[in-house]
Parts: sequence; C-alpha cells; structure tokens
Amino acid sequence: MSPALRVISPGLLTTIQDLGRPGHQHLGIPVSGALDPISLRAANALVGNAPGVGALEVAYVGPTLSVEADDVRMSFVGAKAAIEILPDINASAGTLIGTMESIHLRRGDVVRIGSLWDATTLYVAVEGGFDIAPVLGSVSTYIRGGMGGWQGRALVAGDLLPLVQNTASEHDEFRLEGLDLSAPERFRVITGPQGDYFSKQSLASFFEGKYTVAAGSDRMGMRLDGPHLDHLRGYDITSDAIAPGSIQVPGNGKPIVLLADRQTTGGYPKIATVISADLPALGRLPIGAKVAFEPVTIDVAVAARHKLLAEIAGIGGKIVPCTLTGANVTPRLLDSNLISGIVDGQGWAA
Repeated sequence: MSPALRVISPGLLTTIQDLGRPGHQHLGIPVSGALDPISLRAANALVGNAPGVGALEVAYVGPTLSVEADDVRMSFVGAKAAIEILPDINASAGTLIGTMESIHLRRGDVVRIGSLWDATTLYVAVEGGFDIAPVLGSVSTYIRGGMGGWQGRALVAGDLLPLVQNTASEHDEFRLEGLDLSAPERFRVITGPQGDYFSKQSLASFFEGKYTVAAGSDRMGMRLDGPHLDHLRGYDITSDAIAPGSIQVPGNGKPIVLLADRQTTGGYPKIATVISADLPALGRLPIGAKVAFEPVTIDVAVAARHKLLAEIAGIGGKIVPCTLTGANVTPRLLDSNLISGIVDGQGWAA
C-alpha cells in the first residue's frame, strides 16, 4: 500500500498550500499559497523539508488524520491548538502535544487537531511532503478555481493524501525557539493608489480608527467592520491590478483587505495597501481580532521587507534538539534497544 494520511474528519477548512504560483496573474490566475508563509516555512524546516514544500493549512478547527505509512515525521506551527495523538481511530483519548515541535508517528497513529485559538491558521508539515502533481508549478489549492492541492478543493472525510516517503529519517526531534508570531499593534500601509477617491475625513477615520475582522472573511479577503469610509468620487473605477494586501472599499464603505486567493483585477477604489512585511501577521488574524493601520513610506516598506527576509533566513538558527523528559524517555530507550539506561539531568540517554 502506498504511504498516505487518511482524513478521518476534515476540520472546518483544511487545504494543501505552499508558497503559491506567481507569474500567472496576467492570465487571471491568483497566486494563492499560504496565508502565513512564515509559519509554513517554519513547519517545513522542523521536518527537514525545503521552505516551499506543500503542507496542510488548517483554519479555525483542525482535522483528524490517520497514519497509513510505516512511520512519518510531522510538525505543527502557527496558531495554538489542542493536538492529540491517539493510538488508533477507536481511542477516546490520547497524548496531548504542543506546537513548534516535530514528532515521530507510526502506522495506525491518529492525529486529532481541535479548535485553534490566538490565530486563524495552523500549518501541518510532513517530512518529504505530499506526492501530488503541481499545477503551474505549485500544489497550492485555489478553491474558487478548482485548481491545485488535493482535487482542487478543501479536504473531506475519506480523502487519502499520498506521501512521498513511507518512512521517516532516523534522527532526534527538534523544536523552534524564539519564533515571534505576534501581531503588531498597527499594520503598516502605503496610502493609495486611489487615495484621492476618499475625503480627508475618511482618510483620517481610516488611520485613527480601529476595525474588527468580520464574519465572511476568507482566503480571498478579510472583511473589516469599523469606521465608515465615504467615497469622494464614487465607488467604481476602471478595473486595475490587485496587489497582495490591497484594501478595497466597496459601496458599503467597509474595507476589504485582499489576501492570498485575491482576484487579479478589481473595480473598487483602494485606500491603501498593507506592506509585504506585515502580511503574514495579518493572515493569522481570526474573526473578532482588532486591526489598526498606520501610513508609512516606500523606504520604510523596503527596509521592513529586508528585515523580514533576514528573519526568514534565520529560521534554521532557531531550531534546536528536543530534550527527553517524562513520558518521552522510556519509548526512546526501547527504540534504541538498550537493555538498561540512565537519564542524566539534561534528559539524554547515557
């Protein structure tokens, strides 16, 4: 039997995402990809994958997955969640594990991910990745277009996701230390390109007020409730290009921040654009989160981008070996075929 993960229950919205398919927007094809590419990269790093290998993006409520491979290594990075490892699909309770660590699982083990809190997305990476053919260079799922990922859609119960590897590599587990996934107090934006479609009062309201992430937000756009924005010159423009983080204001005066699955062109005026360095943190925000904006210059945006790229390059330096504590000690000693063993004060078998 080919190695796979079986979907026992799919969660609220679980899709396969990588870093997206750039280069096709002139054909009307969105980039898609992870809402939070930082957490995706970190999850891949923990299991030894390249940064852009496809992983599961879990939104709000997680799936239950059964291992149908000899053994696998998995990691979980992003939102905090109750993640439980069950010995089989009939077990009622198992062992709770944390995020920011890799874990070694065997055939028949079941991973059950509950509700997420403090963020909207969690990324689940598997060593070697999924054995899925890319579409236009990417395995990212674009649901509206029925493209990429697993059959162009979110996961459903009964799906059997093929894996590249049937066995995990033999090494200790790792954890991430010091990866900051907190949201800034104010998200930085470049004003415009249609800032002149709004009165000075509306611009002041946008930057001085606070918004709430509203129901109806999805991978295409984040809908915001808050100060009403009046249009000075109407709310229809000749359709033009949509950049990641563009903030459109339709006729109801409520801003929409356009995200990974955004359309490639749009005909509503855009009051501002979130800078690229702040987009991963914005993509983590759950419904009900508070959002505020501040205008910055292009030079500030470029400097922030360089800082983000440096932080991305430094993810590998935040990965350290897991120490052995408590319930982890006995299984590791048995795996090593030791007749007897001593665990020192650092938790290592000697």
